[in-house]
Amino acid sequence: MGRRTAEPTAARLLVAFWLPAALYAAMVLFIGSRPNLKPPVDLPFADKLLHASEYAVLGVLLTRAVRASWNAAAPAMFAALCIGIAVGTADELNQAHVAGRSADAFDLAADTAGLGLGALALRAFTRERGR
Repeated sequence: MGRRTAEPTAARLLVAFWLPAALYAAMVLFIGSRPNLKPPVDLPFADKLLHASEYAVLGVLLTRAVRASWNAAAPAMFAALCIGIAVGTADELNQAHVAGRSADAFDLAADTAGLGLGALALRAFTRERGR
């Protein structure tokens, strides 16, 4: 039986941590490129809540990936936030060219809030479990 090393291999980091984050980011960008997309519910600020929820998941996935790669919680959260904001910015810039969609700074603000909440939730959950 082989020994397990303390450091994950590059292939394991890629498949277990970065691939889920990249696939989810691709899904976010794909959904953002759909023309005339409207929230499924007609509530005030429903689109902002959906943005924050969508990006909270991305925040968890990115923070998880960066933490596995760097093994440091605070810089990982900052790096994950920066990567997530880049995804959100790309999404908003793309939506400026999609029929029935528009780029909105408030959407990017909701994305950023969701990223931060996701990263903080992961940190709180992993602390509670002793990781």
